[in-house]
Amino acid sequence: MKELLEMIVKVIVDRPEAVDINETIGAHAHILELKVAKEDLGKVIGKRGAHAAAIRTILAAASGKDDKRYILEILED
Repeated sequence: MKELLEMIVKVIVDRPEAVDINETIGAHAHILELKVAKEDLGKVIGKRGAHAAAIRTILAAASGKDDKRYILEILED
């Protein structure tokens, strides 16, 4: 799932080399922490959170057959 998120985000941002994803595996859920360059933060979140919501929907759909829950956290520096 980390690879899918990375592929999606690198297409959206202007500085794909600054994309950093950390995965924390918990008992009930996997947390994906996303860091991007400061100037790309708005592109990842989108207007009123539209891009972030769409990415979360894709992750939920892709994780359906794994029976795991993935939580996306977008971090800013």
